[in-house]
Amino acid sequence: MRDTRERILEASLSLFSKKGFLGATTKEIARKAGVAELTLFRHFSSKERLFEEMIASYSFLPALKGLLPEVRDLSYRNALTQIAGRFLDRLTERRDLIKIMHSEIPRYPAKMKEIQQNLVGEIVRTLASYFRGMQEKGLLREFDPELGARAFLAMFFQYFTMQEFMAGKKHRFENKVGVIKEYVGIFVSGTSAAAIRRAAGNDEQTQ
Repeated sequence: MRDTRERILEASLSLFSKKGFLGATTKEIARKAGVAELTLFRHFSSKERLFEEMIASYSFLPALKGLLPEVRDLSYRNALTQIAGRFLDRLTERRDLIKIMHSEIPRYPAKMKEIQQNLVGEIVRTLASYFRGMQEKGLLREFDPELGARAFLAMFFQYFTMQEFMAGKKHRFENKVGVIKEYVGIFVSGTSAAAIRRAAGNDEQTQ
């Protein structure tokens, strides 16, 4: 049963990425997965439910949940570098799905928009838990962890979309390492308690 479920999810990822939620049919997805359409509905009660499970399975959320335990003992800068790199990798892997979802959003029914918002919210809350833990250790200044998580992810999502929609394929992500280093440095400077103390000390010396 697990194998069947995985085949259906993989087929849905492929077809939703090519045709979008509105264009792909459950009959096509079932055919690609090698199962009857009735079998698809035994595993997923509706097309909306299948889409929800698909984006949850192949989004950044599982990767982030698996990554956070690995980075908790790293320095703040190194941890954010790892998170940013994994985030951009996942966006790149799912670029076709992201592009077609982006173009379809205005036509999505309310339920589909709710699914997307819930997923984004869970990703933000998961990253926010890391920031909150660092604040409890006294390593970060006081700020809203969820707003911080949104700002951090938004920096890299904006970079990704600019590269995808405005840069040619030849120049796509040619300086990804440098961009991650620069963006992470900016974020660390604004949120690290040590960085804030150093900045305050320098200000006092120049007065």
